[in-house]
Amino acid sequence: MTDVRELLRRGREFRVAGDPSGAARILAEAVEHAPEDRTVLTELALAHFQSASLGNAERVLRRLVDLDPADGYTRLLLGRTLSRQSRHAEAVPQLKLAAALTGDPELGAEVDRARRWVRTTTEAPPRP
Repeated sequence: MTDVRELLRRGREFRVAGDPSGAARILAEAVEHAPEDRTVLTELALAHFQSASLGNAERVLRRLVDLDPADGYTRLLLGRTLSRQSRHAEAVPQLKLAAALTGDPELGAEVDRARRWVRTTTEAPPRP
């Protein structure tokens, strides 16, 4: 029998040691054995995010949102993942929800930054 907690512990060790890709491989195995475990899924999303595997991070985070739509931390990670992909218009609602759900006033600055990127990227290019 596979010990999911041991895989989780090893995955965290790899991530903290600066090997998020290695962590993702271990944590993906843990997810195979515990596909609804939000802790394991969150660690996998973080490993993907830290290794710049943003499509994989987004996929896992959307799964987490489906499992618990009121998880502010998941919404924050999803917003940051979308922002890192320059999908700022999609990130803003996630970041706003994260700010509302967590009550963290510092997230307002992150929402404002994403909104500025949206305005910057949707404006007409400057004339020569």
